[in-house]
Amino acid sequence: QGLMTLAVFSSDIDRVRPCFQLLRGLRDQVRETDPDLLGLGRLSMGMSGDFEVAIEEGADCVRVGQAIFGRRALPDSHYWPEAD
Repeated sequence: QGLMTLAVFSSDIDRVRPCFQLLRGLRDQVRETDPDLLGLGRLSMGMSGDFEVAIEEGADCVRVGQAIFGRRALPDSHYWPEAD
């Protein structure tokens, strides 16, 4: 029970961090107005390229598949065409 987000696809930490801060702020706001709505209020945010920042911003769960299994067989532009 909680919230999940993917940050903007960027290596610029100054662009990534606000995504995580925004979700944490929304979670905190919901906890104040309706504590039962989110249950534990966990935050699932961060991937292989930005999980350290996500943890700094309160992530309870991170997704680090590429850090464990290596890069995808297809380039990032296949999944995010504007990345290249």
